[in-house]
Amino acid sequence: MPETPSVTRALVTAPLPQIIEKLGLAIAQAQYALDTNSVALAKTMSETEVEIGDNSYNLLSLGFQPSFYSFTEATVEAKLSFTMTETTETSVAVGVEARVNYGVFMAAASIDVSYARKFSVSTEGASSIAARLVSLPPPDVFEQLLKRQYEKSVT
Repeated sequence: MPETPSVTRALVTAPLPQIIEKLGLAIAQAQYALDTNSVALAKTMSETEVEIGDNSYNLLSLGFQPSFYSFTEATVEAKLSFTMTETTETSVAVGVEARVNYGVFMAAASIDVSYARKFSVSTEGASSIAARLVSLPPPDVFEQLLKRQYEKSVT
């Protein structure tokens, strides 16, 4: 019985939905980590004081802003190629020998039968995951709060 249908069945039932789900969850976790890092950086910038002349300023009041990043796309790529060969070889060799010697008839027959079934499977696979990350401006509310805070500190 050929093995090709079972291999094809295995390829068709590959866990593509689970791979996509895990990629989505990984991106969500990575986005959360990026956002948390940006917020922590903003807090550090607000606590870091720089002396200019007789005045002290934090980095945010001097116009420094933390970078914010966002994933814009993610790609899962899987390539699989396989070749399968199945060969069956059958050979039959028949030999007949007959002799007459001193009035006696002698006959011999030989049959040589061979059967071989060979399977060969070759598979090759490659996969990759790519994500595109871009820098975004800080949220508008964050910028407005910084501006109001700066205006209060100047007056």
